[in-house]
Amino acid sequence: MFQKDTFIQIDDVLVNTEIYRTNFACDLSACKGACCTLESEYGAPLELKEIEAIEKNLKNVVEYLPEHHRNKIAITGFYEFKDEVYMTRSVGNKACVFVYFDGDIAKCGIEKAWFEGKSDFRKPISCHLFPIRVSKLFGKTMRYEKFDECKPAVKNGVEHKVRLIDFLEDPLKREFGKEWYDTLREEGGE
Repeated sequence: MFQKDTFIQIDDVLVNTEIYRTNFACDLSACKGACCTLESEYGAPLELKEIEAIEKNLKNVVEYLPEHHRNKIAITGFYEFKDEVYMTRSVGNKACVFVYFDGDIAKCGIEKAWFEGKSDFRKPISCHLFPIRVSKLFGKTMRYEKFDECKPAVKNGVEHKVRLIDFLEDPLKREFGKEWYDTLREEGGE
């Protein structure tokens, strides 16, 4: 198997092999949607085409959001440009501006609108791929980003024998295509 912190190249993407060795399956009942409420001054990275897609669907998305999130969007907008990256705004340096709560679990208002057929955009790819991050400093580089809040997902993945790349099959295919994803699985062994 792969050595720790090694990389393989698949087409134009450099892939940290740790993503093959990691078991992961979200457990929202345990983490409460922590990925949407991580304390930070930075929101979720956005691509320009995603900003356009969100703007197009925004009126249908905001109906799912708490009033103070709707107010934040109305006053400051839903994104900002910081450190050379477009990103979603956060409320109180914690919750993404698109978070709504289903009981005590943070969920995405953009995705809720998509699931209910009120939006043609599912959610930012950086959110859909989480906890995989794709940086573009020296070409595309994919890595697994560890968070304490995701320990229940790792435990759940181990218990159910679900690898990170299998759990994230849909967003990986969305971003890179089915053929690329099939190559990723072949390279990492099944």
